[in-house]
Amino acid sequence: MTKFYCLVAVLLECLAATPARADPLLTFPLKIAEHKLRAEVAGTPEDRQIGLMYRRTMAENHAMVFVFDRPGLWGMWMRNTFIPLSVAFLAEDGRILNIEDMEPETEDSHSARGPAKYALEVNKGWFHKRKIKPGQRVEGLKALPSRQSK
Repeated sequence: MTKFYCLVAVLLECLAATPARADPLLTFPLKIAEHKLRAEVAGTPEDRQIGLMYRRTMAENHAMVFVFDRPGLWGMWMRNTFIPLSVAFLAEDGRILNIEDMEPETEDSHSARGPAKYALEVNKGWFHKRKIKPGQRVEGLKALPSRQSK
């Protein structure tokens, strides 16, 4: 019986040392030109801090949209994020300010070039493949909750 308890203790210790996998959040439809996305909403400070960390894959037309409390010169990085991503920083009216490509597991800062209310993360190259550029608008942002409750 003692060996059993030791095995259970070791297993519990291993599980405690493993980072928690991010749970999918509530999703909303977004659209840029004729291109549709299904975006998870990171609207709380906790959700924004975790973002897409620890995930290994994301479906082609899925995204995560970060909703900030106020427009600002927000920045993103890729610590503990395993998926190569592109991020579009969006003004309050949904206009794309700039698009940045981000490499997995780096701490390089990627920042908005103007006051951004949102940041939209997709698989790397998603914007480029669809010829989406700064100045275009993301539709559907008004339906997003400004802050999610837990």
